[in-house]
Amino acid sequence: MDERLKKRILMFYLAGVINAFLGLYVVIEGRAFLPPETARWLALFFFAFAAVDFWFPSVLKKKWLEARAKLAAEREKQVKRDS
Repeated sequence: MDERLKKRILMFYLAGVINAFLGLYVVIEGRAFLPPETARWLALFFFAFAAVDFWFPSVLKKKWLEARAKLAAEREKQVKRDS
């Protein structure tokens, strides 16, 4: 896998962990300094972004694998045409 893609995937996972921790912090400590409704929306916001941050790397991997398979198929066609 391309190093840039690996780095991008790791950054998404890191962002997901950070968003999950921030969401937990708001759930646990947010009621002390935020109105309950605001704390709920803020926690939902962080958890939603954490979910996206964990889902998107799988999409990136899937697209990369599809592109590799397509490239391999095109190369195989080219080799068969040249033979």
